[in-house]
Amino acid sequence: MTAPIDPAFPHSITLTIPLPTPRLADTISRSLAVDEELSSLVIREFKANQSTLEIHYKATTARMLRVATNGALESLGTLLRVVEELDVGVLEGPEGLE
Repeated sequence: MTAPIDPAFPHSITLTIPLPTPRLADTISRSLAVDEELSSLVIREFKANQSTLEIHYKATTARMLRVATNGALESLGTLLRVVEELDVGVLEGPEGLE
């Protein structure tokens, strides 16, 4: 069942990203949530659900949704590279991303 469309924020996207462990999903969720959204035209939510990271964005325009989503994906990529460097082996092997 899909959620009703918010008329003030009619554009939305939910990204579901599987990660190797629940701890990693929670850590990345908390890391992304620290910075507040720069625009009042965008609402975002990060949630760890077991070993899955869920990112939900709502925006007033498709352009604002695209810009916000691109920023989140860039930040996610940076965090995954940091985790790979500092938490040796978490992204490797049969349970990892490689």
